[in-house]
Amino acid sequence: MMTFCFTGIRSFPKLWKSNPYLGLGPGHPYLSLFLKDCYGIRNQQKWFSLKTASPQNTKAMNLLIARARSLRKGNEGRNKQVPSESHLFAAGAAKKRSQMNPQSRDHALPAVRNIIQLPTKPLNSEEWETLKEDFKGKANFENWIISQMAQHNSSVDVAKSLLAWVAAKNNGIVGYNLLVKYLYLCVFHKQTSEVFDIYEIMKARYNSLESGANTLLIRGLIHSDRWKEALLLLEDIKKVMTPSKKNYNDCIQGALLHQDVNIAWNLYQELLSHDIMPIMETLKAFFDFGKDIKDDQYSNKLLDILLYLRNNQLYPGESFAHSIKTWFESVPEEQWKGKFTTIQKSGQCSGCGKNMESIHLSPGEYEFLKGKVMRDVIDGGDQYRKTTPQELKRFQNFVENCPPFDIVIDGLNVAKMFPKARESQVLEHVVSQLAEQNLRVLVLGRKHMLMSHARWRKDEMEKVQKQASCFFADNISEDDPFLLYATLHSGNHCKFITKDLMRDHKACLADAKTQRLFFKWQQGHQLVIINKLPGSKLTFQHILSYDTVVQTTGDSWHIPYDEDLVERYSYEVPTKWLCLKRKT
Repeated sequence: MMTFCFTGIRSFPKLWKSNPYLGLGPGHPYLSLFLKDCYGIRNQQKWFSLKTASPQNTKAMNLLIARARSLRKGNEGRNKQVPSESHLFAAGAAKKRSQMNPQSRDHALPAVRNIIQLPTKPLNSEEWETLKEDFKGKANFENWIISQMAQHNSSVDVAKSLLAWVAAKNNGIVGYNLLVKYLYLCVFHKQTSEVFDIYEIMKARYNSLESGANTLLIRGLIHSDRWKEALLLLEDIKKVMTPSKKNYNDCIQGALLHQDVNIAWNLYQELLSHDIMPIMETLKAFFDFGKDIKDDQYSNKLLDILLYLRNNQLYPGESFAHSIKTWFESVPEEQWKGKFTTIQKSGQCSGCGKNMESIHLSPGEYEFLKGKVMRDVIDGGDQYRKTTPQELKRFQNFVENCPPFDIVIDGLNVAKMFPKARESQVLEHVVSQLAEQNLRVLVLGRKHMLMSHARWRKDEMEKVQKQASCFFADNISEDDPFLLYATLHSGNHCKFITKDLMRDHKACLADAKTQRLFFKWQQGHQLVIINKLPGSKLTFQHILSYDTVVQTTGDSWHIPYDEDLVERYSYEVPTKWLCLKRKT
């Protein structure tokens, strides 16, 4: 067992000094620390100990943190707001639907009762023992309490007293889980001098650190005058793996904080070269920093960021949108003026009157998407193992022998719109109203729909077949590949009716460009019935006429953004826009 004696480290917080609440003092010549890496290195036990050279150098606790991982933190519990009437693809619509349909909600686990109150001041050993006795949970008390401390960002001093108590009763042994969360608290509370000392000890103990420890240390160093050492840690990560977007974000933030613009941009370009999508916080930092820079080259790079958002269909958050607005209005002699607004159904900006780009694909885009969907989705293989190649071929022959359709209906999906109504009656009512408009309709269904049943009356299904072309697949088959094939094969004018959001099919497409085109095509072609009662006049939700992406005309920018209090799913688009117009 290796023994380290650190005698020259400056002003390191004395966790283990003789203190009524710490319980250990210089009378303990060796504090052995057992580290077990439960995050990937199995069946390895690592021992090291600290020899206490003098009362002034009793720094054992700060050697505890040997290999750390950053914690995921989220604030997912805050209340969300959604507009009272939402388009199928509007941000917040899915959340609203789930709230209106209790049956579709996930079965949530019962809330865990807060068994004990977290201490707000350091405790001595007896107080920790008492608290443990009061703990009624099934989890390990020490791991539970440190997790709660990390979740609630408790005081570092309180966490120190916990680890001191654990070490005292376990011959100096402290579990890895406790160590990780303790380091997290040190970084969260920006106790920079302590981070320095932990860093020095870790460098002395290990030739290299794993990415979790490097990630925490990078974040702990960037706010200090030793921020460039975070770049060295980033290089260490590169030796074994590609750094994460958070690693790059922290280093870029550090560079901008210390006015080193070139390093910040170089790191940003490096991030993009790895095909890593930057987090919005990184991009926002460039705009915030740009308010104080009067430089055309820097301005052009910020405009490139906006084009990056466009090309990748990314949306800034509300705070980022405010930063963009502030930067534009700060550009000297440009006379930009921004306002937060909405886009009308016609596609016209309510702020400046300009029309947004059309949602419809160009002929070239349509043919490109059609080929990709046919190859990657229709003939994709495993994802449609329930649909036999023979049946798919039978359907393709059926479609090719029919004239192009105007409307393709997911029959089963539409028939089940009203749970209390008879399915065949609902479907027949929808088809008859479309046929009255002289639309060529294709109904896709399952063979069981043709079997006489209380929910599927034979006479009503015969009416459906007289008014529309119909294809009934095997009962185990997937409907969606047939729907996509028929709609795309019929041409760019053809629409389809279903409430299915096609997320799985978008995911089957190989690249971001094709996924983007698919989503754009879907928004322009998917019809959603919004009738409240069966038998009422057929009404569709309006189809967006404009594309929801960042767009510019040179003297204007329109940027869709996410509102802070609206939960937007990946298949939804924002409803709020930042309108920027230059005075001429």
